[in-house]
Amino acid sequence: MCGARWRDGWTKGGGWNEVSTYVTEISPTEPLKVFTSCYVSSRDVNNWLRSPFIEVGESKSLWVEMIFTMRKCVKHSDPSILQQCRETFDLYQFHADKDFANDDMPKWDDITYSRVDKIPAETLYESTNDILLNTETRFVPLTPGYRGIYFAFQDTGACVSLVSIKVYYKVCPNTTQNYAFFSETPTGKDQASSVEKVGTCVPNSSKYQRPTYRCMSDGSWDIPLGGCQCNQGFEGVDGEKCVPCRRNYYKWLASDTKCHQCPNNSFTDEEQSVECTCYDKYFRASTDDKSKPCTRPPSPPHNVVIDRLTDSMVKLSWQPPQDNGGRTDIQYNIVCDECGDDVLYSPRPKGFNSTSVELSRLESSTTYTVYIYAENGVSAISGREKESFVQYQFTTKRSIAQIDNIHVVEYGETFVSLVWEVLKDADENVIQYKVMHNLKNSQKPPVTNTTYTESITLRQLLKNQEYEIRIKGMTDKGWGEYSKPFLVTPRTPYNGKQDKIEPGPSIVIIVGSIIAVILCMAIAAIMIIILLKRSRRSDGKNPDIDGPYHHVTVPLFQPSGTIKSYVDPHTYEDPNQAVREFTREIDAQHIIIESVIGGGEFGDVCKGKLRVPTRPDMSVAIKTLKAGATDKNRLDFLTEASIMGQFDDPNVIFLEGVVTKTNPIMIVTEYMANGSLDSFLRKNDGQLTVIQLVGMMRGIASGMKYLSEMNYVHRDLAARNILCNESLVCKVADFGLSREVNIDTTDGAYTTKGGKIPVRWTAPEAIAFRKFTSASDVWSFGVVMWEVISYGERPYWNWSNQDVIKAVEKGYRLPPPMECPEAIHQLMLDTWQKERNNRPKFAQIVKSLDKLIRAPELLRKMAKPRPHVFIENSPSDITNFVSVEDWLNAIKMERYRDNFVSAGVTNMDQVMRITVKDLDTLGITLLGHQKKIMNSVQTLRAQLVGPQVHLPHMQMSEGFLV
Repeated sequence: MCGARWRDGWTKGGGWNEVSTYVTEISPTEPLKVFTSCYVSSRDVNNWLRSPFIEVGESKSLWVEMIFTMRKCVKHSDPSILQQCRETFDLYQFHADKDFANDDMPKWDDITYSRVDKIPAETLYESTNDILLNTETRFVPLTPGYRGIYFAFQDTGACVSLVSIKVYYKVCPNTTQNYAFFSETPTGKDQASSVEKVGTCVPNSSKYQRPTYRCMSDGSWDIPLGGCQCNQGFEGVDGEKCVPCRRNYYKWLASDTKCHQCPNNSFTDEEQSVECTCYDKYFRASTDDKSKPCTRPPSPPHNVVIDRLTDSMVKLSWQPPQDNGGRTDIQYNIVCDECGDDVLYSPRPKGFNSTSVELSRLESSTTYTVYIYAENGVSAISGREKESFVQYQFTTKRSIAQIDNIHVVEYGETFVSLVWEVLKDADENVIQYKVMHNLKNSQKPPVTNTTYTESITLRQLLKNQEYEIRIKGMTDKGWGEYSKPFLVTPRTPYNGKQDKIEPGPSIVIIVGSIIAVILCMAIAAIMIIILLKRSRRSDGKNPDIDGPYHHVTVPLFQPSGTIKSYVDPHTYEDPNQAVREFTREIDAQHIIIESVIGGGEFGDVCKGKLRVPTRPDMSVAIKTLKAGATDKNRLDFLTEASIMGQFDDPNVIFLEGVVTKTNPIMIVTEYMANGSLDSFLRKNDGQLTVIQLVGMMRGIASGMKYLSEMNYVHRDLAARNILCNESLVCKVADFGLSREVNIDTTDGAYTTKGGKIPVRWTAPEAIAFRKFTSASDVWSFGVVMWEVISYGERPYWNWSNQDVIKAVEKGYRLPPPMECPEAIHQLMLDTWQKERNNRPKFAQIVKSLDKLIRAPELLRKMAKPRPHVFIENSPSDITNFVSVEDWLNAIKMERYRDNFVSAGVTNMDQVMRITVKDLDTLGITLLGHQKKIMNSVQTLRAQLVGPQVHLPHMQMSEGFLV
């Protein structure tokens, strides 16, 4: 608060008198200068008194305190005097940039000056012996932009004496709050306002949030916000200053907290420390908080033991270090110098925290030395990470059925024949072998084949591609380990003969001996089968000579070199005989049903486990015969099993066995995780590559090649009857409509007496004359190819069967789906030749697809829409859409309704002219959705044109709806 009493520079505008007098209440010993005006008897009194020029500085408002005396008007008895007598005076102001006032300027009137207030007296005196003082204070807001102000006092007829005039402004004083200093600040312009002041951080502190304080109108501080905090190495005192941390104390972060005492095993030797230094041989990890004690590396692990040891694996466990160094982040590393790159570590060789490890793919009968290291967070920075270890040595057991001396005895462009030796104990008997092969460095799952001899022929391989082969055997003790990788490359034999795999005459002798043994075994097996068939047909008994779980594989090659024909179970006098001959009985106790995954004609289809002693658990699919089935249902149900039991091919579903001795009766096959091909394709619309799709086609064609070579016609080849596993391997299934083909007839056809025919997949001659051949299966395969490329689209869309038959008879063929390679559609058209003898054989189809897979550049050219011949009287149900919205709802693409409306596509005529580029403009970018919409548009076009009318408008302008 600042102000001053009388000083020189006061100017009188008339009527005011300056006198000296004693005022006991203010200055009892010194006389005071007082201005008086007392002209109550005069008329039109207008007396002015002006203060000196007052510089306002940074103040936004002033206070004026006035001490004065005033005499009562009632003391006068003259009525005229009483009428003009006043008991108030007026306070005025005048803002100015400099001190310029004189006797004439500013002009003495109430227009030039601005009135602040009329000042009344609370106490009036009547006698000069009883003078009373009045004190009045007024708040004066200042007009911004002026350097100073004058105050003026006007008397208009009072008897008044100005004893003291004090002009001052209020300030909030210097203060420190939250380690921020706020300097003296004048109050605001209004009495109710406040002034925000930004503070300055005290030394050794920094701002964490903008420090502000509000200076209130009464000169006090209020509403502190934000502030500062003491820097690293400093602590705060009473929120006003920051002082350095003492020795053996530290402060890591800027905050308003106190310094912390050094944690265990650390110290500081100076003030203002940010962190503490670790004692010798103690360390702090970079990830450790500075408040954590310093630690040291752990001692070595101890008490290493073997939990499990076989010919190819070992599991070791140990006790943790007795001294963990004061830390809990112990991890272990395993080093094995003798272990090769193929050895697998579980959980891993480095950086694990369990006190056990498993090493697999070890060599049998081999001694290994391992080093088990214990590390914690400070081992690396201590330089002693290689000191905390324990050494342990072990020797693996001899391998179960150890595979040795693998050789190639024959090979060609797409196959290799292998033989091998097996090392086993005298009392061991090898039950079977698993042969696993895959392209070298391929990321796809390997293909596994099973054999019961020390030889195998791997077929359907890719020419000039290097394959990695591993073999393992199973004895009564269980499975042995896979052999080391054996590398082989199928290729054309030199001069039509086998290349020389290994030098020297020994391999020739071995190969010749093996071939002779195989031929002898084949001849003996054929003779045994013939004798068994005769005995079975005579007495109807099931010899079951190989035990309940020995799968008798019918030899594929007869002595004459012809492929064995499929035997129709319906030719048996007793159909149960075929079931006994071609299937194996499974004990129902070895089957565990886990869940129902579908339904069939005769009952449920389930997923389960086949759990046979001495064999690993196997996932299987189980078809059950529903309760209450008739004898005919039972025979029809098992007939499919007796058909499947004759097949053994990687692309034909494999029959594990049947359950006929207990209820429910079951057919047990291998489990295919992805289910039926048509459902799988629809679920993964647009998510597969062209090569993957062609690979699926190739697998189906290979399976059909195998079946056709066995003189077997499927009759119901469709994507719904193809099963797909998790590796996208496709296998032919569902043999309910299958029949034998009599190859002795002139046309190689089977004539059916009736029954259901899948029209959309069936060749014209099979529909017209009920004649089915492998050539009609080829036609069906072409439709399956179309299903694969279109991701499960229904062939011929929603046409009726009669419309399909009429259209195909007139020459109509399915157009290429979107993104269909031209080579694939051409192969489809080849399979749809009207003359069945002009259609390719399955062997040719397999070669064509192999060529496309090996040369994917042939798949880059996409088939273009081209004119076709269309049927008459197109069905009206597809084109009878009232609106675009109805059409989108019908194809389940209603999510794009707003897209079409926004683009102005409001009628079906516009829809018929849409191109793929238009779909991008419409914001439809998902490939699967584009295919679905364009397939529907193409269908609409096909149905709206008449017979023999081509569609030139299908190749439209690039513009939208031209």
